Amino acid sequence: MALINSVISWLMKQRIHQIELFMKYPLEVQQEWLRKLLQTAKSTEWGKHYDFRSIQTYEEFRSRLPLNDYDSIKPSIERLRQGEQNVLWPTEIKCFAKSSGTTNDKSKFIPVSQEALEECHFKGGKDMLSIYCNNNPETNLFSGKAIAMGGTHQIVEVNNESYSQGDLSAILIQHLPVWVEYLRTPGLSIALMDEWESKIEKMAHATVQHDVTNISGVPSWTLLLLKKVLEITGKPNLMEVWPNFELYIHGGVNFVPYQAQFSSILNSEKVNYLETYNASEGFFGIQDRKAANDMLLMLDYGIFYEFIPQDDSNTDISKAISLNDVKPGVNYAIVITTNAGLWRYMLGDTVRFTSIKPYRIQITGRTKSFINAFGEELIIDNAEKALSIACGKCNAQVSEFTAAPVYYSEEKGAHEWLIEFENPPADLGFFTETLDNALKSLNSDYEAKRYHDLLLGQPLIRVMPKGTFYHWLKIKGKLGGQNKVPRLANERKFVEDILALAFGNK
Repeated sequence: MALINSVISWLMKQRIHQIELFMKYPLEVQQEWLRKLLQTAKSTEWGKHYDFRSIQTYEEFRSRLPLNDYDSIKPSIERLRQGEQNVLWPTEIKCFAKSSGTTNDKSKFIPVSQEALEECHFKGGKDMLSIYCNNNPETNLFSGKAIAMGGTHQIVEVNNESYSQGDLSAILIQHLPVWVEYLRTPGLSIALMDEWESKIEKMAHATVQHDVTNISGVPSWTLLLLKKVLEITGKPNLMEVWPNFELYIHGGVNFVPYQAQFSSILNSEKVNYLETYNASEGFFGIQDRKAANDMLLMLDYGIFYEFIPQDDSNTDISKAISLNDVKPGVNYAIVITTNAGLWRYMLGDTVRFTSIKPYRIQITGRTKSFINAFGEELIIDNAEKALSIACGKCNAQVSEFTAAPVYYSEEKGAHEWLIEFENPPADLGFFTETLDNALKSLNSDYEAKRYHDLLLGQPLIRVMPKGTFYHWLKIKGKLGGQNKVPRLANERKFVEDILALAFGNK
């Protein structure tokens, strides 16, 4: 295994030179990808309709094609799901990543072409390991097994043809090369199970038998597995189960609220953490520096990027800009054009650039996940940072949370926070005050609306019984995979549902 580890580590590092090239020539790489995408898809229905063949510049591309969200592109996707081809992309598309983004009832089915699998998702996975090996030359990552917290997967028959659909993670696991399968655990029969309570139990029993060195997955579901492993083995921390464990790869949600729980369970300063930005629509970013809180924007994965200042995300297309014009510190909504046929697709995520030489980003939230009932413009980034500050000062740990406005009158209200604590604060009043002050320090609009309680009152915190959010997701049929608790909402649907589940009509 030591020889295998050395060989794989060496191979992984060979990609670093290419990464350095797109870091050095980012605009040229992006312009070339736009040209390739248009050239490749010029004979598709969309290519003919918008005359891709004649588009020569980004300005022409931006003015000719409209911005799209899932609803506007859905009719074309539904035709693909019914077996038609050459609609959005010229090569055959037979995989669809099922995504909800949040816990909305409506699912999205994102087309995944063979090019997207190989040039984007798999390439991103290899780059993630290449960067890690380059930053940690003494790694023994490949001397043991890897766990990927994959989702569910099913085969659908349409017109005597088989189509694959399910969580992106499950689709990726289903299509992994044979040599990767040798390095991962558990087997496919468990990894692709769709009943998450049984799945966690079986995963725990199967994986404790191996020397696991790394795990990748959404923090909340990974914690469930790790706690089950400790329960089964009776060990006080994970390093006594897997002494060679060295890397946790996370993404999908902000890791800060989960950091304390992972540190407690792992109980080792040797463990490294690596953040990635991988969605059903594409692989976008990788943390390329140790202990950094941002990610390198990956520019050669068959994706062309545009950005819209968040305040302008619903205005005309002239507000979209290319990578050439972005500025650090500004909140942008992401627009992508991909090698799976998503054309000028508004992803729904917002990011902030921490630097432009090279281009590094932080995820700040969702374009539709915020509270702005009273002009406070509270985004997820503010909420999670404020919670982290409050937990630090009050020696508390938060498992899950969501927040929404509550109205005392048409002019005045507050924010109601439903919080499930792993370790509750000794003084909830002080925690509330600390959270409120942190929000004021992070968001000037919130601070202004809180002035003398004129518009916004102090936050209302409801401590939720343990397991509340898990049971709510279960009832919604959203256990596992990429499903997440919505952090902020500008209306009270989620909050009312969760309160009704936890407390009935009380």
